[in-house]
Amino acid sequence: MAASPLRAALLLVALTATGCNRNSNFDLWPMLTGEPKAKPAVAADQQPQAASQQSADVATAPLAPAGAAMPAPTTNTYVGQKVDQLRSDLQRLQAQLADHQNQLRQIRDDAVQNGQRYYTNVAAINARLQVGTTRGNPNLIQQWNDAQGDLDRINDDVGRLNNLAALIGGDSALASYILESTRAAFSISGAVDEDHRNLTQLEDDTNRATVQVDRLLNDVSDDISRQTAYVNSERRNLTAQSVAINNGELLGGSLANRGFGGQGLVASAAGAPPVSSVARGRPLVVIKFDRPTVSFQQPLYNAVSQALDRRPEATFEIVAVTPNRGNAGQVALASNASRRNAEAVYRALTDMGLAANRVTLSATTSSSAENNEVQVFVR
Repeated sequence: MAASPLRAALLLVALTATGCNRNSNFDLWPMLTGEPKAKPAVAADQQPQAASQQSADVATAPLAPAGAAMPAPTTNTYVGQKVDQLRSDLQRLQAQLADHQNQLRQIRDDAVQNGQRYYTNVAAINARLQVGTTRGNPNLIQQWNDAQGDLDRINDDVGRLNNLAALIGGDSALASYILESTRAAFSISGAVDEDHRNLTQLEDDTNRATVQVDRLLNDVSDDISRQTAYVNSERRNLTAQSVAINNGELLGGSLANRGFGGQGLVASAAGAPPVSSVARGRPLVVIKFDRPTVSFQQPLYNAVSQALDRRPEATFEIVAVTPNRGNAGQVALASNASRRNAEAVYRALTDMGLAANRVTLSATTSSSAENNEVQVFVR
């Protein structure tokens, strides 16, 4: 009977320990396996909500352009509203720049295609003239007209470049406005630090856009100058080529494309007319009009071309020479015919590209001449 109270006490202690181990979150005995204790598990209904919140944070994060700093969030201050307005203007400027760059690229592509068609026609004409053909060959005339049309289209491209230059000038004005407004906004009171950070980045972005505007405007200006000079030069070459088609033989490039040297022309005396070269020097070319049709263009071109090679600043005098034979009426008729011949030589030289102010006309009679002739002198 004495052992009964002891057994009862031990049983009570065991039951108490079992109840504590069942209801407590802590282990009574340390784990000897070396494994870390497991962390408390997150409730299953909380896991999708956490993943959804993380995805939303990533999706709504703004993306900064490569190489550019992320602008600070705009504020509700007056300066912050000004920043929003200027940033919208800058985005409009950047969109216009991209459009104008595409326009320049398209104009250049069109000019290349027109130039290829032009040179195809010109090369075909020259190839036919090189071996000789009939005078005024209609096939060559048609090809010449096609080449003229291609050159006109290239000239239209110059007009498109001028219009584009005007649009880019508007871009330059807009960039200057944004830059000046941005710098002026720094002095407006009532701004916070985020406003000035946004203004600083806006100024940097506008400066980069201004560099793009200047570069694009320079490219367009260079294209205008280059294409204008090209069209003018090729128009003179086409004029010379038309003379070659009429004669059925190749002459050469325009005389106007040769370089000019020296200081230009020097007047002999103030208000004094030019002195005729008939009495001094040997003529460069003598063209005898002793039959109804005289083909003088090729020899004339060769002689003038060689003279310009020796003296790029040279000018020329065309002298109509009439034989001093017969009565006064016969001499007058012969003189009129000789003048018309000299005018034909003058037109031929100008058609070959020689400037009109480098050619003078005069007339004289000669007792040694047997037929009407035109003499060309170098001055």
